[in-house]
Amino acid sequence: MTVDLVTRAGMEAVLTVARSAAAEATRLALRGYRREIEIEHKGAVDLVTRFDRESETLLRARLGQAFPEIPIVGEEQGGTSPPEGPAFFIDPIDGTTNFVHGHPFWCVSIGLCVSGQPMLGVVYSPPLDTEWFGFRVPSGDRTATRRTVSTGALEACRVSTTARFEESLLATGFPYDRRTSADNNFDAFVTIKRRCQAVRRCGSAALDLCLVSDGTYEGYWERKLSPWDIAGGSAIVLAAGGRVTDYDDREDLFFSTGHLVATNGAIHAALLAELASVVPASLRKS
Repeated sequence: MTVDLVTRAGMEAVLTVARSAAAEATRLALRGYRREIEIEHKGAVDLVTRFDRESETLLRARLGQAFPEIPIVGEEQGGTSPPEGPAFFIDPIDGTTNFVHGHPFWCVSIGLCVSGQPMLGVVYSPPLDTEWFGFRVPSGDRTATRRTVSTGALEACRVSTTARFEESLLATGFPYDRRTSADNNFDAFVTIKRRCQAVRRCGSAALDLCLVSDGTYEGYWERKLSPWDIAGGSAIVLAAGGRVTDYDDREDLFFSTGHLVATNGAIHAALLAELASVVPASLRKS
């Protein structure tokens, strides 16, 4: 299927396939959730299971069959995306550590990017009984939705209107090399925790971004993220009217650097200022 990704009709066609694929992948992953399963280590704290691999294989098959002309990049099987043009970025289980411990904060994430810009996303979390999805097109047309899976109830995603940093609920995360690297987000977490209402750390970048998109969080920041971590959720935040940049307020580099700040827009400058006070310029731009 060849689709026109600059039109609403084209994006709706992609969204239909992506939502179906994500739902099927979550059904597969649920077979291993809260079960005794074999766990492998990709790093000291980076886990993987056969359900990650099987979910990615399924997603690649469904997306590849429908859109053979669009490259696919995934966490477990890799891949490359062209500097210009579209590519899918898939995380077969975002929050694998949560998944293997029986914690409910995990999901399947699919993002479609065009020339490095997230344009469409589907994030499906069966333990949370929730699916988020949305897209935007160059004309400015955009839509973002939160669905309660068990009831089918739909709710438009809109970012929060809170403008006071002191009243903001934020989220963050910490990199896999936090045991060995000084660039570990600890200082920023402590500083910001003292100045906002609260900070949550739940272990899934895709879900943190979705909770910005639906107004639960006012903002989210994290470093050293991979494209598959953020493609789907970032697209939904942008479709819901939020802002996504890197630590220096650049809208065109957060995806390639993996240093991400996503907010409702109203507190964006304040969060960037807090980060600038503790993160050296050399690290913000790296």
